[in-house]
Amino acid sequence: MAEERILIVDDEKPINDLIRSYLVREQYAVEQAFNGKEALAAVQRQAPDLIVLDVMLPDIDGTHLCLEIRKLCDAPILFLSCKDGEIDKIVALSAGGDDYMTKPFAAGEFIARVKAHLRRHQRSKILPDDHPDARKTVFTFPGLTINMETHEVVADGKPANLTPKEFEMLSVFVRNPRRIFSADQLFELAWKTNTLEGDAKTVMVYVSTLRKKIEVNPDNPKYIISVRGFGYKFNHHLTE
Repeated sequence: MAEERILIVDDEKPINDLIRSYLVREQYAVEQAFNGKEALAAVQRQAPDLIVLDVMLPDIDGTHLCLEIRKLCDAPILFLSCKDGEIDKIVALSAGGDDYMTKPFAAGEFIARVKAHLRRHQRSKILPDDHPDARKTVFTFPGLTINMETHEVVADGKPANLTPKEFEMLSVFVRNPRRIFSADQLFELAWKTNTLEGDAKTVMVYVSTLRKKIEVNPDNPKYIISVRGFGYKFNHHLTE
């Protein structure tokens, strides 16, 4: 499941709606804008996770709009354009764009690029090595203690013997307690490789076994919470 929010900015409604159908099919949350003014308002309301941006808009050039968006958020920007000249691509990418596709385009390639940019952006949001919590060695929550150096986990006063992958997954959760992770994202972060078909099921199994080892009631988890339709997150209320 995907939880990311994607903003489509294209003044041609048939194309905007077609792109929306591609993204909705992949279960992304989609917002549409048909000019620059609407796009900036949408970004200001809630910064999207990715922006699909047409170069030709009725009220502002897409590259100029990209410069304005970059003042508000760092979401990946995928340009769409009928122009396929090298200079057009250079201008768009120099304005702050992350990718450039020419119309018409294949739905499969478009979705593949969207997913790739979202994965990279998600990784960039994970705590960097110089963040204070990245150097933190012991995390303590009500009924749960995790030692990052010794890999020791104590749950409900008893040692929890986690496998390396279970511990890696738990580490991702506790270092980023407010983030929702899809199964694919968890796989890539814990296994440190790209996902393939079926890997999401592997994550589901590992989450289940992890809960059995650290939760008092795995059927009603306190730490690792399922977010219906999106994925999993650590219960950040325990950190407040």
